[in-house]
Amino acid sequence: MKMNLSVLGLILLSVTLSAVAQIVLKHGMTAPATREAMGAGGLHAITAIATNVHVIGGLALYGLGMVFWLGVLSRVDVSQAYPFVGLGFLLTMAFGVLLLGEPFSIGRAAGTLMVLAGVLLVARSN
Repeated sequence: MKMNLSVLGLILLSVTLSAVAQIVLKHGMTAPATREAMGAGGLHAITAIATNVHVIGGLALYGLGMVFWLGVLSRVDVSQAYPFVGLGFLLTMAFGVLLLGEPFSIGRAAGTLMVLAGVLLVARSN
C-alpha cells in the first residue's frame, strides 16, 4: 500500500495527539493534590488519579490518537507507518521544554534529532 497526503495527515494527527496526551498526563500527575494523594497511597491515590481531569483528558487524547492510528494501519503497511511514531519523541521533547519548562540540552536535542533522521530515512525508502 502506498502512503498519500491524507494518510500522512492521519499519522501526524495521531502522533501529535499522543504527544499532547503526554503533556496533559504530566500536568495531571504533578498537580499538588495528585502528589499529596500519591504520598498517602492506596485507594486515596487511585481515586485522586482516576478523577483527575487532566489524567482523564490525557487518556482520552491517547484514545482519540489510537482511533486515527487505526485508520492509518488500515491504509498502509505497518513497517511504513510505524517509524513516524518517532516524531512523537521530537514533539514531546519540544512540548516539554516549551510548555512545562523542562530542561533543554544539546545531547537531548541531538538524540531526538537522530530518531527523527531515522524516521525520515525509513519514510523515503519506498
